[in-house]
Amino acid sequence: MNSTNRTIHCINPDCEQPINNLGDRICKTCQTPLVYRYLWAIGTNAASIPPETKIADRYEVITQQIWLDTQPGKPPEIPSERTPAVIPYLKLYPERLHIPQPYGFTTSTTEDTEDTNDILLLENAPIDTKGNLYPIITKVWEEAKAVRQLYWLWQILQLWKPLSEVGVAASLLSPNNILVQGWCIKLLELYQTTETLTLQHLGQSWHSWVLVAKAEIAPGLSNIIQQMCQGEVDFTTISHQLNQLLLASAAELPLMVKVAGFTDAGPVMKHNEDSCYPCNPGDLDNYLSQHLAIICDGIGGHEGGEVASQLAVQSLKLQIRAWLQDVAEKTEIVPPDLLHQQLAASLRVVNNMIWSRNDEQNRQGRERMATTLVMAIQLPQRIVTNTGRESENTHELYIANVGDSRAYWITPSYCQLLTIDDDMATRKVCFGQSLYRQAITTANAHALTQALGTKEAESLQFAIKRFILEEDGILLLCSDGLSDHDWVEKSWQNYVIPLLTGKLTVEDAARNWVKLANEKNGQDNTSIVLTVVRTSQAHLVPVTPVPIVLETSETEELGITSTETETFEAQAPAVDYLAESSLALMDLNLSEESVSTPVKAVNRGKLVLVLGGFLALLLGGTSLGLFAWWQLQPQSFGRLCQQLPPELQQFCPQRQ
Repeated sequence: MNSTNRTIHCINPDCEQPINNLGDRICKTCQTPLVYRYLWAIGTNAASIPPETKIADRYEVITQQIWLDTQPGKPPEIPSERTPAVIPYLKLYPERLHIPQPYGFTTSTTEDTEDTNDILLLENAPIDTKGNLYPIITKVWEEAKAVRQLYWLWQILQLWKPLSEVGVAASLLSPNNILVQGWCIKLLELYQTTETLTLQHLGQSWHSWVLVAKAEIAPGLSNIIQQMCQGEVDFTTISHQLNQLLLASAAELPLMVKVAGFTDAGPVMKHNEDSCYPCNPGDLDNYLSQHLAIICDGIGGHEGGEVASQLAVQSLKLQIRAWLQDVAEKTEIVPPDLLHQQLAASLRVVNNMIWSRNDEQNRQGRERMATTLVMAIQLPQRIVTNTGRESENTHELYIANVGDSRAYWITPSYCQLLTIDDDMATRKVCFGQSLYRQAITTANAHALTQALGTKEAESLQFAIKRFILEEDGILLLCSDGLSDHDWVEKSWQNYVIPLLTGKLTVEDAARNWVKLANEKNGQDNTSIVLTVVRTSQAHLVPVTPVPIVLETSETEELGITSTETETFEAQAPAVDYLAESSLALMDLNLSEESVSTPVKAVNRGKLVLVLGGFLALLLGGTSLGLFAWWQLQPQSFGRLCQQLPPELQQFCPQRQ
């Protein structure tokens, strides 16, 4: 244990004088921003080490168990074998939004003993940028609004199963271990136990909370907790009841969104393999762009990645439009697990379309095209709120991702990464083979392990998560052209705070962020879709609802679009679109030529005629196109039909 020397090192390996004073934000030598990485230290001796102590000539003890790595550019010490205490953290890496991750180990020897104690350091712990713990849930429970109280409980309930599977469900029973960053539950550490824990234990830990819950939810919440404590019902029933209460509370809030999307090839790349929605300035579909945002980063080079990314965007637009309409017309709440299955089915259809296109064109090896995907769907459901008012929107947000395109939720106070990359580093961590800091230093650490079109759908694992929109903020979807080298985390305050305070438009924010990506990660294409979310009454502006209209697929030009509208209180008349749109997407024919050739202004009149004719053919000739596919490629057509939702499979012809 060393006496403290309060300095921090620059992460720039080429910096000639990397040592700076603790508290500095910019390296005085090379002007590189200094990284302050705060860690949570656990172990038999960690809590007894006093502040202002320096461990291993590297870690500064800030307060009890909160340490600062003063040499963040240096790899932490990691033993060759994984200890049993580390394995649950690694297996729960997909839940890193809520659970810290092992950073490294260190040892400390006290002055009056020669015993050595291993100390595990956790990163991504609930510690803010100034080295302070986030508040404990019980400290802020009474002040929280009703929807947030229920949202916190919902997250804890959803963590119960994965934590139980690795023997650390006890981590959810101690309020002092449950901290919150705004809406988000954050565990301080994981507690292992050999005791078999049930929902009764969880209900008992919640019992005192209902006494100070908001009045409008207290009766319903009390009933749920009573059932849990008595062991009367199973997990599915409790989950359904809590979800109903949560959505009824969320629907009390207004909801207004404004969206802008932008994609750019960058200063180096000759072709743009990215696609995004919304993007086209001529796209006037205000309804769909209010509820859907997509980023796809194509793989496979020119005449490959471009086709795959645009094919994915166009086909998902058709499917999601039908899905939104179907859900909006239902009179009962569709549970999250069923919605998860329906969304996964849509992704399997898209995957198999790209897979079949590769087979049709006899693409092999690296020539096979594919695409990453990150997609956000604001799903409207009808519900009667806790005050008895009928609402058309439950504020549900579903995010699906495959590959390394990302989604972030950003407020003036924090930036939260909502997705997990599908790369080799993540795979090694999830399999318990490596700590993350170790995994990212290996060869091919960022090589993708899956993307749409790389394998048949049955072999893909789609990451689909649900969130509740209950605070003002920014939803950012982006390709790795922006997220590489942590440029979202480094720059979000420069764009989001002016955007939320009205000093920057959403269009300008999107363009400026792409410009930054071109400067910092200019070797790649960059795509961004920004959604400004307002749930406060102060920002609510009445707007006439926009009806759902039939839309055909089109080859979108690069550009930008924005929409601003209040969530509907009355939906448009039902359109018999579900079967038609889901089947029509199979006829999409985005050829390499049509994707790679820009549309010139002088040909816009012809484009209108072509699109009009294509629309007529799409509506009138879908059956003929499907019949031809069925006759020529019955096996691939049959595989794709099997991926459709049950209500659509009835439209698939049977081979005699």
